Amino acid sequence: MMNLKEKADTFSWVGLEVDKLKMELHPLRSEEILLPTEPGGWWHQYVCPQHHTELIFDAMEQDAVVFSCSKGCKLEGEPYRGAWLVYRHQAMARYALQAAAVFAADGEEFYSRLARKILVGYAEQFPLYPVHPDAQPWMLSGRAFHQALTEAIWSTTLIRAYLLLVDDGVTFTEEEEVKLQVFFTMLEESMEQYRHILIYEKKNAENNYTAWLNASLACVYAAKDTREKLASLLEGEGGFYHHLSIGVKPDGFEFEGSTYYHIFVLRAYLITAEMAGRFGVDLYEAKGDQGQSIRGMFQLLVELSGDNGELPAVHDGPYARVPFAREIAEVFEIGCAVYKDLNFQPILANAYRYLYGQGLQTGLEAVLYGAGESKELQSSYRVRDSILLPDSGFAVLRHPGNPLSVLADFGEHGGSHGHFDKLHITIMHRWGEVAPELGMVPYGSVLRKEWYSETVSHNTVTIGGLSQAPHTGCCCQFRQESNATYLWIRSDGAYEGAVLDRHLVLTDGWLLDWFHVKQVTERDQEVDLWFHPTGHLLLPVDPHRVQTDSPTVLGLEAGYGSVEVLYAMKNETDCTLNTEWNIRYEGVSTGREYEVSTSTLLAPGSIMHEIRTPGIAEDPGRLLRGIMLRHKGPSVDFISVYRDGHEPAVLKLVSQVGEPPRIQIATTGQVVVYCLDPKAGLIQEKSRNTEE
Repeated sequence: MMNLKEKADTFSWVGLEVDKLKMELHPLRSEEILLPTEPGGWWHQYVCPQHHTELIFDAMEQDAVVFSCSKGCKLEGEPYRGAWLVYRHQAMARYALQAAAVFAADGEEFYSRLARKILVGYAEQFPLYPVHPDAQPWMLSGRAFHQALTEAIWSTTLIRAYLLLVDDGVTFTEEEEVKLQVFFTMLEESMEQYRHILIYEKKNAENNYTAWLNASLACVYAAKDTREKLASLLEGEGGFYHHLSIGVKPDGFEFEGSTYYHIFVLRAYLITAEMAGRFGVDLYEAKGDQGQSIRGMFQLLVELSGDNGELPAVHDGPYARVPFAREIAEVFEIGCAVYKDLNFQPILANAYRYLYGQGLQTGLEAVLYGAGESKELQSSYRVRDSILLPDSGFAVLRHPGNPLSVLADFGEHGGSHGHFDKLHITIMHRWGEVAPELGMVPYGSVLRKEWYSETVSHNTVTIGGLSQAPHTGCCCQFRQESNATYLWIRSDGAYEGAVLDRHLVLTDGWLLDWFHVKQVTERDQEVDLWFHPTGHLLLPVDPHRVQTDSPTVLGLEAGYGSVEVLYAMKNETDCTLNTEWNIRYEGVSTGREYEVSTSTLLAPGSIMHEIRTPGIAEDPGRLLRGIMLRHKGPSVDFISVYRDGHEPAVLKLVSQVGEPPRIQIATTGQVVVYCLDPKAGLIQEKSRNTEE
């Protein structure tokens, strides 16, 4: 691959982006570079305890004692100071890499001096840090940070900057080189010790920590040019090949079932591969014991992403965050350069739209890892099939004639990063989300456990007002045919004595969601189905609708972790009612407006609540309006049909008492009847044109 000077000379866009990077670094020309002498804490504690949003960080602020929330809160002291220091140390490492990249591209000496100053400054400070005394007991304690994990990530950025300088002929003084080698040796000893504890003492080799300890050590070995140690890092227990085999499922998904941690581990793998490549070892085509590969991890993300390249926030992971978008940009710039796959571009374009407002290669990640001429990146996919991930327990339903798609979660809990969310569905539109998983706040927020990991924050069922038990569901059927895709998923471990079955059918005209709950014990508890759209909910005036005198709080305590009932509509008739509502979206990321219509059958005695809940994890205080359906009894069928546009389908129950449940879906030009058979699943009985 070209070095940065060759790229800048060959492609005009690189020079333009380098000029922008210079502008970002310009304030450092006139300021004394002050590295914080204090070690960092845990970045997840950089969160407002009242509003649960990440606190504001200004990368150019050299020392901060007051920490601000976007809602106006002012905080001081610990743990905010320690968390701010994590951000500051990480920013300084990024500045070192950015300055090294600018120097490598155009040779201006100021930038090599800036990068050297940061690198040598940290080399001087690192031996002064003790093993962090304030780290939480469950952590592997670092020196420069609470977590050894944070230290590993930070070290890879610094060493990449060092190698970039060395590759471009920068020499350090003898004194500087001694300090740097002491730093590298201390990192090596620490990372090898952490690795031994994690793999051999804690017997937790599959942990995402392992991938980053390996990446840090690979960088150290490259910086010290110790090729003989690389083999031990790649082979054996906890080595690259072993971690790829146990940390990634055979279907290509990281074992925790989180797109965030999938990217997290993939980035570590790519750094390890970059360093191994310096010794002539190619890991980009490496295979795990069951065929796992770096290329396959990219392809998995392509399969899970929405039509606009947006990655769903399944299990733990931010809904949207600048550092995460940068990680996506880095990973997919490397993926596009190495594998030359155009299907990687929509995810990359979406990351750049979030960062810079347009889907063009821009910024440090593009300069460092981008290849070829810059152009408008492919922002959407060609037609993609539905997919089942049997090992990870996810499925994505797509149909070429329908802008709606749906992601269903039925697999393993996901360990410490899992949610109590079996049979949750994320509904997407071609232009953006409809009803996604809401993401995850920084872990220092109480809402991590009180809301975002709990069942009520997901589009699935609770029984008796309790969250589901951690468990693994199963897929009973998955069929993709020319006219529709059908998925039947089941959970029998969420609640004692209850079986949950969710049937999804996606055709070119609609998405049918049929959720059947059967309580086989003698207890008839309240069954609630939750639905959390992110758009503007449009509910029609209905004679059965009752406005509450004051918001009623369900389940959780009042506040940001509460569920407020805004109105209730109870079906007190003897027949099933068809209830309709629409959700309107402004298409913030794409500039397009779209609308989704919904028809829901409300069984006798069932209640539909309009609810208000915490918003997406990026800003919990922007409350969402959603729907909760409640039924008390031994069994219930929650049946809804979603359509693109403002005209809902007409949904009707057409079975007689004692017969298997049977519904009719009518739209302009078509009528279809489905029957739910307990053994065979959902069966399409008939379809006809309305003109017949």
